[in-house]
Amino acid sequence: MEPHIVKSFDEALNVLHQQVSRMGALAEHQLTLAIEALVSRNDDLAHKIIQADAEIDALEASANEQVLRVLALRAPVADDLRVVITALKVAGDLERIADYAANIAKRALVLNTQPVILPSVRPLQTLGKLVLSLLSEILTAYEEPNPEKALAAWKRDQEVDAQYSSLFRELLTYMMEDPRNITPCSHLLFIAKNIERIGDHATNIAEMAYFLATGNSIEGVRPKNDTSTKA
Repeated sequence: MEPHIVKSFDEALNVLHQQVSRMGALAEHQLTLAIEALVSRNDDLAHKIIQADAEIDALEASANEQVLRVLALRAPVADDLRVVITALKVAGDLERIADYAANIAKRALVLNTQPVILPSVRPLQTLGKLVLSLLSEILTAYEEPNPEKALAAWKRDQEVDAQYSSLFRELLTYMMEDPRNITPCSHLLFIAKNIERIGDHATNIAEMAYFLATGNSIEGVRPKNDTSTKA
């Protein structure tokens, strides 16, 4: 974007951008640590993730205040308004991503109170790495902004759905084979769903990144490949 005549307007938009960027980095870091805490059965790490969620909540509140300040004082239009509204929506999705990462950490703490179970958490780690890769690509597309990267990442959501559906059926099989697996597998199912929902919120950000770069919405219906409800 071209610099504005009023320098303070550029500074206000830059503050907003920095706040959302910081949220993105923290949300990505939180998910990385949540997967690590789950796999390593690390209680200390899980507690740190839960406590760190407050920082992202505070950043979202600050971003919301900055949006209101810019709207009230600058009355942005056209490209500027698109930047502000997009930042507001992206901040909301990032806050939810961090919430889901904290939920994963809470479930990990519960699982750590039980013996090592038959179902491995490795498939969950694989799903988590896929979503982390997707989130990283989308945040890059938003930062640049790059509509091609945003669209490519948007289409990858169906990869997450397919992997989640496969994991859903695998865990159901463990539960049917041995009743002792029902409780731990239930927690693993909730964790898997949290990871899948993070993918959905990341895809929301991809749509916003595309809109930021082009001024248009992505055409067509979001590709989905979640068959877990048909199990």
